[in-house]
Amino acid sequence: MKKGKEKKAQKVDFGSIDLPKLDLTGFNIPKQKATRAPEEEQTDRAMPTRYTPPLPPITGIPVLYKNAAKMAHDLKVGNGERYNAIVSGDFVFGDFIGAYIWEHKLHVEKMLISTLSVNQKNVEMLARLMEKGFIQQLDMLLSIYFYGNEKFQLIPFIRRKLDVENRFQLAIAGIHTKIVQFKTSEGQKIVVSGSANLRSSGNVEQFTIENNPVLYDFYEECFTKVMERFGTIQKDIRHHQLWDVISKQKFND
Repeated sequence: MKKGKEKKAQKVDFGSIDLPKLDLTGFNIPKQKATRAPEEEQTDRAMPTRYTPPLPPITGIPVLYKNAAKMAHDLKVGNGERYNAIVSGDFVFGDFIGAYIWEHKLHVEKMLISTLSVNQKNVEMLARLMEKGFIQQLDMLLSIYFYGNEKFQLIPFIRRKLDVENRFQLAIAGIHTKIVQFKTSEGQKIVVSGSANLRSSGNVEQFTIENNPVLYDFYEECFTKVMERFGTIQKDIRHHQLWDVISKQKFND
């Protein structure tokens, strides 16, 4: 593979869901060894690559819940903990996120929501959390499918309710990911991912919530590029940010 093509393949761009055909001819893929040397048995971490972060050992705890508010009340994810949840069709994932932040009085410095779809109740809940100071910065990445169906209804509502004081960005792209992650003022980096959109689907769903800085930073790097590329709100540059740009260009370059 040529170097130019290799660089192009590493770019993160979810604007189109058409995937190129892969030709693996000529690639020599070694078979995995059946046994490991004694020193290799000391760790289960895979060798990291750019798009495969080394995940730290985490204690996984399975749980079963029907009510989002009760789950938010019962659980608080500590360092090195992961909860793997199966939830009923009555469980509203967006309600859980809001209740978890409210119940534990978390002050979220930045939140990213990447999901196929949301509803009006989800948006109102997020607006309340931002208004009360529980969420400082919110980035939301929604699917092209959702935009096509809601561009005259929920999309304007989202912008009207959440685009306040330059603290919100909305991006539209060809995604099907369901991830909510947030960083708190206490330094926690929480990642929640699974099959559930923010609104209820009436189906049994699964998701994982974990305090995992490595995974958080991996998604942060990936989705920051997507938000910059497909953001729909032209954000203004405040005076101190503008001065930083001018002074750096003038005196430091």
